[in-house]
Amino acid sequence: MNYKDTLLMPKTDFPMRGNLPNKEPKMQEEWQADHVYEQSLERNNGKPSFVLHDGPPYANGNIHIGHAENKVLKDMIIRFKSMSGYRAPYVPGWDTHGLPIEQALAKKGLDRKKVSIPELRKRCAEYAREQVENQKKQFMRLGVRGDWDHPYLTLTRDYEAEQIKVFGEMAKKGYIYKDKKSIYWSPSSESALAEAEIEYKDVKSPSIYVAFHVRDGKGVLNQDEEVVIWTTTPWTMPANMAIAVNAKFDYSVVEVGDRKFVVAKDLVHSLADTLDWEAPKELRAVKGADLEGVICKHPFYDRNSPLVLGDHVTLDAGTGCVHTLPDMAKMTFMSAKNTDWIFSAQWMIAAS
Repeated sequence: MNYKDTLLMPKTDFPMRGNLPNKEPKMQEEWQADHVYEQSLERNNGKPSFVLHDGPPYANGNIHIGHAENKVLKDMIIRFKSMSGYRAPYVPGWDTHGLPIEQALAKKGLDRKKVSIPELRKRCAEYAREQVENQKKQFMRLGVRGDWDHPYLTLTRDYEAEQIKVFGEMAKKGYIYKDKKSIYWSPSSESALAEAEIEYKDVKSPSIYVAFHVRDGKGVLNQDEEVVIWTTTPWTMPANMAIAVNAKFDYSVVEVGDRKFVVAKDLVHSLADTLDWEAPKELRAVKGADLEGVICKHPFYDRNSPLVLGDHVTLDAGTGCVHTLPDMAKMTFMSAKNTDWIFSAQWMIAAS
């Protein structure tokens, strides 16, 4: 006996397979022919509106899973609102400006430095429009409903005119102002970069001890003495502007060979072990508070590095003298290639 013959199963004309790759395009053609999207808007004319302001995708290449997820989820929201009695239009759009379009053309062999700016803009606009049409077909293939015949493009004159109008209104209300901020710059792309475009890599730097020659001891230190700092970021040495000491600490002038170093008194012995000082001799001690205003010379620039007081200076590590520099965002970083010479300069005592 065949068990299949014992089952009472419904009989339909439905095919065994969905065959969606072939059927979906036909269904979508029927939706377009019947103007289903327009009918949904007309049905809810006069009712409250629900407008989803969709951030436009970039016109550069085929859509990916992120595009699909974004558009399908938003389409579900719009359809739900439409079925809930709202007039829910959806006007798709594309971002058609930016460096990636220029880079895409460069990969195709266009040398932007050999064409005029108007010609470059024209070629970029043509490429962007091609990508818009390509992505439009792909979004429609996902079944996303919208006014695909009248999308907005950021390169069109009417869109740019509206941008200028909005900018003007913002300026009238005082929202536009001139100020300073850090700008990330890509030398290879010759363009500014957004924060999201910056990729950070872990960099291991040697910690170093650096001696600053005393230029004006203010009657507390002598010019043949050197204030020693310790830093784990040697590449910031070009930006040094001061040395911080703690007013409450005692500092020793230590003679090592033919040199005299100024460090925190409580750290002399640990520094002697770290720096392989042979028979260090403590000549005298001075109060940290008395060191304020002493002027040292920057290790390799002809500028001063004054001693300042700071409660943040501790005896947990280092020398009790802290390398001090301005806001990191405002300093110019030197590349590793250009800082090789720093680590062999005469002013470096030792590296650990």
